[in-house]
Amino acid sequence: MSKYLAAIVATAVSLASSILLTASRPRAFGLRLPRSVLAAVAAGAFAVAANECAGKPVMFLRWSYVRFLFGLRHMGANWQVGDGREQALADYVCAHARRNDIDDVIRAIDEFCYTKSYLINIGDEKGRILDRAVLAARPRRLLELGTYCGYSALRIARVMPADAVLYSIEFNPANAAVARRIWDHAGIGERVIVIVGTLGDDGKTLTALRDKHEFTSGSLDFAFLDHVKQEYLPDLHRILNQDWLHPGSVVVADNVKYPGAPEYRAFMHHHEGAGWHTREHRTHAEYQKVLKDLVLESIYGG
Repeated sequence: MSKYLAAIVATAVSLASSILLTASRPRAFGLRLPRSVLAAVAAGAFAVAANECAGKPVMFLRWSYVRFLFGLRHMGANWQVGDGREQALADYVCAHARRNDIDDVIRAIDEFCYTKSYLINIGDEKGRILDRAVLAARPRRLLELGTYCGYSALRIARVMPADAVLYSIEFNPANAAVARRIWDHAGIGERVIVIVGTLGDDGKTLTALRDKHEFTSGSLDFAFLDHVKQEYLPDLHRILNQDWLHPGSVVVADNVKYPGAPEYRAFMHHHEGAGWHTREHRTHAEYQKVLKDLVLESIYGG
């Protein structure tokens, strides 16, 4: 939706709510509505309209973010918002980013997220933390849990050694297809392998990693967790049970504060200096400067 159309819709909602406020007994769809609710809707819609016209400077007042909130149930079940924004991202990248230019593809994705539709990838601010962690580790075999649209994989591939391979696990086949399309446009399709599944699918994905992709004892240098927050700790235990990590392996976890992975954070605190050494990076949630977040960078001690 263009900023003008979004502003028109928000303004119409604001005006309709304001008109109802003037009625002696405001009703909508046969329901009597509290004036406080109507006032809040009118003010909120007006703020969204003003924000759209001003170029979307406030993330929480963007129309795409409002739609994202209404799509949280769909997101929780399918890892897509439900309005086609993930596929729209791939179209935008292919139309606006230079082919085989990974830097320009990353730029185009950030541009889309700031100016078109909000997406839940790691974003540019936290992405730089991920960049530095990969550069410091210089890993050859990497595992990502939560591909989504492939943004973090692009950042990892850009800085990982030339002979490294990233294996990315994604629950939703449609997201995997979007990611593959973007990676192929960026020219990294042969360096990143997406696997549809989860580590908790009764061993199917773990077996594929072990048998097909040759994950063996001590072979995993780097892991990035950015999927279901409640699965961070169970999936870390699954990786540990496979004995894939070695002393010096690095595990980076996004969104530890927002929306939060408290059990994972507590585990790392409990094992600090006794198997793990963790650095907490204080940062912000994706594409805004209001909500605080934490990225944990943990080094395995064996």
